[in-house]
Amino acid sequence: MGIQNFPAVLQPIIQQGFLEHAFYESLTATTAYRQIADKEPFPVGVGETLTKTRTGLRPVATTPLAPSTNTNFDNGLTSSVPGVEQYTLTVNKYGDTVDLNLVSQKVGILNQFMINARQLGEQVGRTMDVLAANALFGAYMGGNTRVNATLGAPATTLGVDDIRGFQYVFVNGVQTAISSGHPLAVTVNGVAASVTGATADGTNISTAPGGISGTLTTAANVLVANGTLGNAVISGIAPSILRPNGRATTAALVAGDTMAMIANVLQAKTNMQLNGVPAINGAYPCYLDPQALQGLFSDADFKLLYRGAYGSQEYKEGEIISLLGIRFTPTTMAPQQNLGGLNVRRAIVVGGGALIEADFPLETPETDNPLAEVYTQEGVRFTNRAPMDRLQEIIAQSWTWTGGFCVPTDTTANPTVLPTATNAAYKRAVMIESL
Repeated sequence: MGIQNFPAVLQPIIQQGFLEHAFYESLTATTAYRQIADKEPFPVGVGETLTKTRTGLRPVATTPLAPSTNTNFDNGLTSSVPGVEQYTLTVNKYGDTVDLNLVSQKVGILNQFMINARQLGEQVGRTMDVLAANALFGAYMGGNTRVNATLGAPATTLGVDDIRGFQYVFVNGVQTAISSGHPLAVTVNGVAASVTGATADGTNISTAPGGISGTLTTAANVLVANGTLGNAVISGIAPSILRPNGRATTAALVAGDTMAMIANVLQAKTNMQLNGVPAINGAYPCYLDPQALQGLFSDADFKLLYRGAYGSQEYKEGEIISLLGIRFTPTTMAPQQNLGGLNVRRAIVVGGGALIEADFPLETPETDNPLAEVYTQEGVRFTNRAPMDRLQEIIAQSWTWTGGFCVPTDTTANPTVLPTATNAAYKRAVMIESL
């Protein structure tokens, strides 16, 4: 009952205006992308970057050996070298800290030290998931863009929304900057062209998450009909991007273009199987935000495939463990984009080896250090530093992680060695854009 209902003589001795002795938990992100990363150690003493090399498949040998050449020590055989490809891991240092005043801790309503520790732990987890997502989507969004300004006349320079995926080609498996000697085959509005240069704009106007607007230089003039605002520009080694109703670009999406089970999700799985991409624990994970998942639930094919499962706990909770070899995982960390008043959602279906995490080994200092308490978990170092200020009142709580993420290529798995494979440089994931 209210304090006014107590006898007047007792009301002055009742403490009033106190805060509740509790802090409520803040909202937290649903992370996803880091869990698919294959961890690789980053040896100390090799600098900030490390280039790794892996061999590809050898082409099939279907030509019979001629008996007349079966002589000498080589028996008519010639040694061959398999194709190789390289990818670079780059490590950076990340961290954050928060100070805790021991005086305020004493008069506080709750253990601020523990609250800070929980918040720092959640922060580092979300930070690493964003870094993983940036690397993954940065690679698999590359090579797919559109013209951002109509040409006034046929020209060899073409303004595009995003030059990622148009800056390099792979020469003997090595990422090499494009040039007249190493051009990149592309299509502009479906017409073949050759790009010899890519220059970023001084002011970035790209609408894509993490995109870099710029100008592509072509070996021959691009006609105005092809270099028209909104027309698709696609690299010959671009990864696969699927959209509802076969839309050619992100900007071509219209209201009602929600994700489809057969045409989008199952096709993404099929594309990876054609490229020989392995599943992860028996299924291909699909990471998508809850709104995209809601659109999938309304898809007619999905409802037909999942008919009879309405009594399942997964369906009741809006989660799908596995369907047709695809495992759906909702996440709040999926990249978002508002384009022309429409919210573009991006789901991604991944296979084994799509992402690599490099952890730089950090040795934990001596545990008996009187000035700090240090412990390491999953490559992240947490440090609680003793008060070192003049009044010895301020504790510093910090975390640091040294590492990075990269997306390996699969250029050697081409139609020459795998007839069903594509020429895409990145094959281990397929992105789905929808509304």
